[in-house]
Amino acid sequence: MDQKRLYVFDFDGTLTKKDSLLAFIIFVRGWGKLLLSFLRYCHLLILMKMGLYDNGKAKEKVFAACFKGMPLKMFNDYCLRFAKEHRSLLREQAVDYINNVREEECVIISASVDNWVQPFFPKLKIVGTQVEVNEGILTGRFTTPNCYGQEKVRRLLSIYPHRTEYYLLAFGDSRGDKELLDFADEAYYQPFREKT
Repeated sequence: MDQKRLYVFDFDGTLTKKDSLLAFIIFVRGWGKLLLSFLRYCHLLILMKMGLYDNGKAKEKVFAACFKGMPLKMFNDYCLRFAKEHRSLLREQAVDYINNVREEECVIISASVDNWVQPFFPKLKIVGTQVEVNEGILTGRFTTPNCYGQEKVRRLLSIYPHRTEYYLLAFGDSRGDKELLDFADEAYYQPFREKT
């Protein structure tokens, strides 16, 4: 029996030209809120870059500063508008590639919040960082670990546990994708960038 082919893509930097979290914060809250949030947590962000502070915790603090207390419906409305108005974030070559692969064989596994990733690719399976909601309101916390590094492999295996049954092609662009790329049968690093 032939193995099923499974194409797994990172989102930020692989399918997009820049980080979607920053772009989304600017879209919803503006530059001022983004800068205030980064100033408030710059010490943690520096420690994170040095590998001395968990990147998921740092990201959660910035997310909470910008979105805690927002109704989920409003947040999701922003996510839909963001995807509609920011199609230019996507790498055209990546979109063309995905359009030539059967939808059921494609998965996006991203550290980004899946609420704003899904509207960019509504027919694909999205595995991302998930937000906590209490009585329809964002708490500012995440209900899953930040989908980064080994967590990407763990989340992949949670939905496709029988590794011998599929041939894995993985696409990534950063340190957060290393474990997923190492786990794949075929790995593509920064595959959709213009060659200079």
